[in-house]
Amino acid sequence: MKFRNLKKIKELKTITTFLKPKKVYIPLISQDDKNITLLVKKGDYVFKGSIIGKRKGNLRISIHSSVSGIVVGFSEHTYLNGQKVKCVEIENDYKEKEETRKSTKRILNKYTKDEFINLLRDCGIVGLDSGFPTYIKYQNNINTLIVNSVNDEPYVTCNQSLFRTKCEEILEAIDSIMDICSIEECFIAIKKENVELKKILDNHIGTYLKIKVVEVCNDYASGWERNLVKKIKHETYKKYPTEKSIVVNNVSTIYAIYEALKYNKALTDRIITITGDGISKSQNILVKNGTLVSEIIESIGGIKKYKKINFIAGGLMMGNSLPSDDLVVTSNLNSVFVMKECDNSIEECIRCGKCVEVCPVKLSPILIKDNINNAKKLEKLKANRCINCGLCSYICPAKINVRDYVKEAKKKQERI
Repeated sequence: MKFRNLKKIKELKTITTFLKPKKVYIPLISQDDKNITLLVKKGDYVFKGSIIGKRKGNLRISIHSSVSGIVVGFSEHTYLNGQKVKCVEIENDYKEKEETRKSTKRILNKYTKDEFINLLRDCGIVGLDSGFPTYIKYQNNINTLIVNSVNDEPYVTCNQSLFRTKCEEILEAIDSIMDICSIEECFIAIKKENVELKKILDNHIGTYLKIKVVEVCNDYASGWERNLVKKIKHETYKKYPTEKSIVVNNVSTIYAIYEALKYNKALTDRIITITGDGISKSQNILVKNGTLVSEIIESIGGIKKYKKINFIAGGLMMGNSLPSDDLVVTSNLNSVFVMKECDNSIEECIRCGKCVEVCPVKLSPILIKDNINNAKKLEKLKANRCINCGLCSYICPAKINVRDYVKEAKKKQERI
């Protein structure tokens, strides 16, 4: 999808807050899995941090209320992937009551590894981009931790703004994770162009002898997990970095781990970037999970009066286009773009091959599109290697959303 006036969007460095929604709508979904055990009913009183549902299966994880208040019902709202999902509707009493008083832990590394893994699971800590349960990564023996602070998505700066304001806490968390899990080395990956963050890290990292800063190129997708592992450790793997005793976490996930270690705090809020030429004022903003994006946008000045507005959840390149701002904040939502829509009329493919040229994993996206219903050919075309970067759609002169076809093909291969 093509948009004009992207240069008018400003890079954001500060963080504001919106922590008093009238209601929250906690989706009964984890990643794309709706197989959730519901633990509350209408009329129940819940505390901030109360477990209201649990994911089943091998990737079980707790789902928490982000406010204290009454469960007033159940309703459907839009999730990051564009689907309507069932949500637990909780009326906020603004008291922030917790079931048990949380104590503060002075020394973060005084956990056993089993206690650490259980804490991550019980606090609902997931990757704050992927939504993948973090405790799963640490169940294996880990030698290397890679902290991803590379900003691939244009104008999404929530991770970088968090690092600027919470650098000491993030480094303390990294050091504690290494002690608890007997990890030998850590690399913090940043882009070469991020000179300011490099200076901040240089000022704080001196006493952490096992933590090193690694600069990666400024190209798009340099922060892709496989690229980081190959760049830093010269390793490749089949499915997960843990096959090579490596864990990759982004900065926001590390800070969520810090809050769990320090305060036994469940993952009930996160920082998201809200930006675009369709809103009055762009923000990096700390919000509660389950908050409606429409309420957040209204709190920061609302939407400009254009004839047609497009909403994109999750970034311009890898995100999903939505028809409205009836979207709920979840742990894996990093951004919302509000854009004045341009002419996106689709034309016939001209067989230019540009999508093949730009694909970072050397796929043939247009051939995958053409063979979307041919299982044998899809297997040969290896759609399952797609990283959802969106470059094929971005570069297409015919404005074909090639990525959607490749995503569909990838799902078909995963079901086989």
